[in-house]
Amino acid sequence: MRTEAEAAGQPLEPGDFVQLPVPIIQQLYHWDCGLACSRMVLRYLGQLDDGEFENALQELQLTRSIWTIDLAYLMRHFGVRHRFCTQTLGVDKGYKNQSFYRKHFDTEETRVNQLFAQAKACKVQVEKCTVSVQDIQVHLAQGHVAIVLVNSGVLHCDLCSSPVKYCCFTPSGHRCFCRTPDYQGHFIVLRGYNRATGCIFYNNPAYADRG
Repeated sequence: MRTEAEAAGQPLEPGDFVQLPVPIIQQLYHWDCGLACSRMVLRYLGQLDDGEFENALQELQLTRSIWTIDLAYLMRHFGVRHRFCTQTLGVDKGYKNQSFYRKHFDTEETRVNQLFAQAKACKVQVEKCTVSVQDIQVHLAQGHVAIVLVNSGVLHCDLCSSPVKYCCFTPSGHRCFCRTPDYQGHFIVLRGYNRATGCIFYNNPAYADRG
């Protein structure tokens, strides 16, 4: 397959195009996108065993409320070297009134903040920082992948007809986001990029055939 740059007679340099063979695993429910992404990463690393994964969920007491810090502990459980980059060390109270978080915010705040407080002692690397597109490209060029929390309402899929509808990113049978302007947290796995077009390739657990 030729890229736009190659078609225009501009040969890509090593590192200008990366596409890692990360298998896509579809989420089963509206709440388990982060777990599906974790399964993708572990399978990419050759470490996924369904029985061990289920045991890990029980040991870490992961339920239907999955935060990014939970995924960091999950990766640590499997011995995956990783770095959790976040702009807020703990629960961001600014999300308290967002409909996506409102239902479980108060009950989860203490648990999540405790995980952040114990992270260093548990050897979970957490850094307060922002990550640029260039940082992501360097990371991917080294053969590493990244689980990223995004607002599903602003994802763009090149395979969808225009204008893109938010429901393209929700599993069949679940509530559509088309008329929901609020924040809708969703985990995806970054697996490559095309520097010439500025595209980032990702696996979306909401679909079994789109990334």
